[in-house]
Amino acid sequence: MRGLGDLIVQIFRNLWAHKLRSFLTMFGIAWGVGSLLLLVGLGEGFRSGNKRDLSQYGENIMFIFPGRAPAVQGNMNSARRYRLTYRDYADIRTDAPHVLAATPVLTKEDTRAVSEFGNANGEVTGIEPQYRGIRFLPMREGRWLDALDESEKRNVVVLGDEMRKNLFLGRPAVGATILLNDIRFEVVGTIERVGRGDNNSTNMRCYIPYSVMNMYFPLTGEESQDAISFINYQPRTAEEHLLAQDEIRRIVARNHGFDYHDQDAFEGWDTVQQAQMMGLIFDAMNTFLGTVGMVTLALGAIGVINIMLVAVSDRTREIGLRKALGATKRSILLQFFLEGVFITLFSGLIGMGLAGGLMAFLGRYQGPGGFDPPKLVPTTAALAIFSLMVAGVVAGLYPARKAAALQPVDALRQE
Repeated sequence: MRGLGDLIVQIFRNLWAHKLRSFLTMFGIAWGVGSLLLLVGLGEGFRSGNKRDLSQYGENIMFIFPGRAPAVQGNMNSARRYRLTYRDYADIRTDAPHVLAATPVLTKEDTRAVSEFGNANGEVTGIEPQYRGIRFLPMREGRWLDALDESEKRNVVVLGDEMRKNLFLGRPAVGATILLNDIRFEVVGTIERVGRGDNNSTNMRCYIPYSVMNMYFPLTGEESQDAISFINYQPRTAEEHLLAQDEIRRIVARNHGFDYHDQDAFEGWDTVQQAQMMGLIFDAMNTFLGTVGMVTLALGAIGVINIMLVAVSDRTREIGLRKALGATKRSILLQFFLEGVFITLFSGLIGMGLAGGLMAFLGRYQGPGGFDPPKLVPTTAALAIFSLMVAGVVAGLYPARKAAALQPVDALRQE
């Protein structure tokens, strides 16, 4: 135990005796580890930010919107506008086996909402109860719309978070009444704030039963009978999203009299496909950033190896003197092994700490849409430190082993 303690003391003396060389070695290691962690952390920030943005809509969400159907296939100059209808939704529920859930959505954006305490302009959305199972809408208080609200055409409303704040100014909302374009509704629930910042329209919506929305706020214009704004749906599994999309397009094309093979006739949004595409992009980005980080790490390792080789060569006379005083080859190699481990491990931890501190500082600020602050990846940190540790130890042990194999008198002759 005492011998190990003497070795540790000797290590610190040697490091202190060559302060500049030790500092440069440790700086190279800390820089390599910190750079790698920051680059990989940036990739993770992009990935988690994109995932967060998509999660604000729900899981495996798909949309189909009204479109333009060409009278002659492939000739959009002959296209006519068509609207989705409640019949389309009803047929989807019965004729699309790969669709897990669907709901008609009817929206009106020029609605004036008035309460006893305030007023606001927002979007009124008419939906059926299963809408909340498709979209991400965490309840803050009260309840969501139910089947009785729909069948009995009750004048009830659920408020988004920003709408609640504007109408009630911190006062209780559930149980109160509001006017939507002079029609009285009872507030039965409110929704937690969704997303970050003020760019999520969900927070400015009022949700009412679809049957009530169709009665008071139907779409107007030609061919508007039973028309809806769009259909929200979910495939049974993410892997079946193209099958679900194909079934719905067949139904819509059949109901509106055009060929479903004409891709230009449909307008929609597939978050499953978007998530897959973004996943490929971020995988490529992580590979690129990881490669750049590994190059930086390799340059740091080369610097460490060079410094360690020079350091051991300069200490050949010291090794000979220690052997002349009775030190064994094993104790000499143990000293250089512990010195290499200490320098690389301590420096790697410094680099990790600095990178983690910078990431924590950036985490205090809200990133733009689709981007989260960089995140420390522990497995990457451990791999980087271990790699540099191996490089430093090997670079120290190899020349030290050759020097320790010399006879003391030969080692003392080395310049």
